[in-house]
Amino acid sequence: MKISKICIIFLLLVFVLPSCFADELQESKLIRQIMLDQERAWNHGDLVGFMKGYWQSDKLQFIGKNGIKKGWKTTLENYQKSYPTKEFMGKLKFTILDVDVENTTAFVLGKWMLKRENDSPQGFFTLYWKKINGQWKIVIDHSS
Repeated sequence: MKISKICIIFLLLVFVLPSCFADELQESKLIRQIMLDQERAWNHGDLVGFMKGYWQSDKLQFIGKNGIKKGWKTTLENYQKSYPTKEFMGKLKFTILDVDVENTTAFVLGKWMLKRENDSPQGFFTLYWKKINGQWKIVIDHSS
């Protein structure tokens, strides 16, 4: 029995493609959950908990108004200097605008906002994620 090319394409579209989209949707949900966990940790004044979303490596890159900084420890120390108290940290809210997952990498575009007693700073971020040892981690963060 000979199967035509059209039948094969149809079968791929019906059975394989939806599975790919389902995988990407599931991975997107995992990333969104990590960011929600980061938001919660921040709002409890827990910078170490917030940093669990980042790759704990000297190769982690954070790009902000002061240029490129490398390393998980350096990033944590910079957060600790910039946000020395829970009150100064305020309440963080992420708004995720786009999550694009492709195999073991992902790109996230979003907005951040802090609500503090005297001000409400806000800006945008782009995050490059990698799935490392089965876990999604931010490997490059560009926030402004």
